[in-house]
Amino acid sequence: MRLIVVLTFLTLNIAFASAQTDSVIFKRIEWDTKRLGPGIHLKQAWFRGKSLFKSNQFISVLEVKARRKTKFDLAYEPKQKRTTSDFGSDKHAIAAINGTFFDVKNGGSVDFIKSDGQIINQNRLEKGDKRARHQQAALVIKDGKLSIAEWDGSADWEKKLDGEDVMLTGPLLLHDNKQVALDSASFNVLRHPRSAVALTDNNRVLLITVDGRSANSAGVSLFELRKILRWLHCSDSVNLDGGGSTTLWESKDGVVNYPSDGGKWDHKTQRKVANVVLVKRK
Repeated sequence: MRLIVVLTFLTLNIAFASAQTDSVIFKRIEWDTKRLGPGIHLKQAWFRGKSLFKSNQFISVLEVKARRKTKFDLAYEPKQKRTTSDFGSDKHAIAAINGTFFDVKNGGSVDFIKSDGQIINQNRLEKGDKRARHQQAALVIKDGKLSIAEWDGSADWEKKLDGEDVMLTGPLLLHDNKQVALDSASFNVLRHPRSAVALTDNNRVLLITVDGRSANSAGVSLFELRKILRWLHCSDSVNLDGGGSTTLWESKDGVVNYPSDGGKWDHKTQRKVANVVLVKRK
């Protein structure tokens, strides 16, 4: 019994030391920073030599400071698919990130989307009329400002949200500076490319991608992604569709992360998606 206690103690201490090392590595990394416009900066860091979570990682963060001349918006295809860059350039956006989950075969979102007050897509519920984990949080845009909402348990919650534009997605990772519980489902535990939207304590909105499925960047679990969000001083954050959909685009240089669908470490091959989140000028 004593041996079990000692081994448990040592395991916990090793895990704690590893977490401390990751946070220090993250804080000390030198970010490549580029200004895209007033109050808008792209920051990227490549953790090489298996230095973050004992793996290589490539992280991109688009930071948007609240300004009167900048707004958020949604772009979508009700029943089709397009690349993130096509959505962004067509809408004359400053930047775009892939949005919520969609019908890979036929196109169109499987989660509720409202744009300019009009419902574009309804939720496709799971067996027993249960909400999927990606239907329990929402991006809400009102007067160009973006916020993150948590499902209140009601059946028509999304229709009552106060915003011209609403996109359901998830799972929710942080809310009001608190961690939201995640279960041990494989989607949460396994490493994949990830996309997320977050709000910070200093009134910034972050669009975040972590690349994966490559020797150059392993990808992260949602537990690891949440740690990154904490280190970025986020108060609220929600997961977007990830995997091969993970794409961050900006108008000057195009796709700035490394989408995994092409199987190559480049910016060229994008998965077509059904919707995106845009940063635009008013």
